[in-house]
Amino acid sequence: MTVLLSACTPSGDARQRTTPPTNRAAPSTNASAGGPPCTTAVDALAAPPAGYRLVGKDVAVPDAPVMSVESSGEADPAARLFAKWGLVVRAGRVVDLRVAPGWQDKARLGWGGTGTPAATATVHACPPEDEQAQWMAFVGGTWVARAACVPLTVTSGGRDDRVDLGIGVACDKNTAP
Repeated sequence: MTVLLSACTPSGDARQRTTPPTNRAAPSTNASAGGPPCTTAVDALAAPPAGYRLVGKDVAVPDAPVMSVESSGEADPAARLFAKWGLVVRAGRVVDLRVAPGWQDKARLGWGGTGTPAATATVHACPPEDEQAQWMAFVGGTWVARAACVPLTVTSGGRDDRVDLGIGVACDKNTAP
C-alpha cells in the first residue's frame, strides 16, 4: 500500500512540494495518560528511513548535505527562507529542539503544525496505534534569514546533542557556524 502525504500549507505554497519520509500512515494525536498533548504525526515507521541519520538515541534528521530553500513569505526576517524536512522521533519520547546560542535572530524551526516558526520547538511523539512502529514522522522544517549551516541542539532523555544542517548551503569548513 502506498500513501501520499502532504503538509497543511496554503494552496500554491512552494513548501508543499516535498514530503517527509513515508512507509505507512498512522498519525497519533492522542494524549498519553497524564503527559503533554501529542504533536501531530504524519506517519509511523518501524525505523528511521534511508537518508536519515540519528542524533542521540531518539531523533533522526535528513542526511542530505544541503536542504533546498525557498522563499517562506514570513514577515520575520529570521524566517525569510524555508527548508521543509521531516523530523523523525522515537515513539513515546518528548524532544526539545532549539537553534544554537547566537542563532536566535538567524533561524527558526517547527514541526507538527505547532504554529509560528520559533527558536525552540518541543515534539511529543506519542506511541502509535501500530505496535510495529517505533518512530513517528513530523512535517516541518527550518526557516533561515539566509542560506547557512545551522546548528541545532536536540535534547532528549536529559541529554543534549548537536547537529549541523545545511540549509541552502553545505556544512563545510567555509560555512560551519
